[in-house]
Amino acid sequence: MEWKFSVAPMMDWTDRHCRVFHRLMSRRARLYTEMLTTGAVLHGDRARLLGFDASEHPVALQLGGSSPSDLAQAARIGEDFGYDEINLNVGCPSDRVKDGRFGACLMAEPVPVADCVAAMKQAVRIPVTVKCRIGIDNQDPEVALDTLARGVVAAGADALIVHARKAWLDGLSPKQNRDIPPLDYDRVYRLKAALPNVPVIINGGIGSIEEARAHLTHVDGVMLGRAAYQEPWRLLGVDPELFGEAAPQATMKDVFEAMMPYIARELERGTRLHAMTRHFVGAFHSVPGARAFRRHLAEHGVRPGADIDVLRDAVAKVVERRPASLAA
Repeated sequence: MEWKFSVAPMMDWTDRHCRVFHRLMSRRARLYTEMLTTGAVLHGDRARLLGFDASEHPVALQLGGSSPSDLAQAARIGEDFGYDEINLNVGCPSDRVKDGRFGACLMAEPVPVADCVAAMKQAVRIPVTVKCRIGIDNQDPEVALDTLARGVVAAGADALIVHARKAWLDGLSPKQNRDIPPLDYDRVYRLKAALPNVPVIINGGIGSIEEARAHLTHVDGVMLGRAAYQEPWRLLGVDPELFGEAAPQATMKDVFEAMMPYIARELERGTRLHAMTRHFVGAFHSVPGARAFRRHLAEHGVRPGADIDVLRDAVAKVVERRPASLAA
């Protein structure tokens, strides 16, 4: 299944450097960009905003917007850049999103959302998907999710990614919306049962590959967010545990060795080391030297002119054993 496992789009986190890093741990995971508004895509620096490394495939572009014509144009631009999927954000609860009439507030407007999907489907040949919540504020999730889902599926949506929480736009901050509304995985399972022919991917509060495997008995795919970003070592288990294939690298040290040529190229282009190493903080877990690794990057990686040797020195502080499960 094309959407069996993916890493969630996360603002300020899943930039191109992060995605290259994640790809080195799983060949099969589907990766997503941070959300880009249609305004940014249509009027911004496209090479900077949309550019990505060829190693990232399969990679999806997530868009935020509510104008069918703007979304269609932005989707076409994304397809021309080489993205493998266009995803419409109907789940982000930030104030900026609400003011701009995109994100989670669109859960209240299922007909315009369906119009947006139809326009994007007409504009591109690649899959168009929707990421949503189970509802917002005082909506009944049984009605709200079904109404939105059936509308976008009728409009041609190729898959639905459902964060199994409500978003409370009135009273909770975006950060609180990631934790406080209770998870309702059963609601997503019921959606899948009601739409047997539509790929349904579950998201929200999933903390491990083991949990992902359990969800896959009910839905077509699992999307990991913070667990994948804050504990990236977990991604080494994706290909072996979910796809029955060897991981691209055996250990996190091997991942960093494979990452070095990319980092060297980016440094030559003027990218600051910290722009890349900020994604590595959680790379090592419960191994000797993990704290020294983090401290070295925090102290030296942010300095002007910091080079690849800073990362090499940080990695050298870690004593990592080859996991038996990943041994050749």
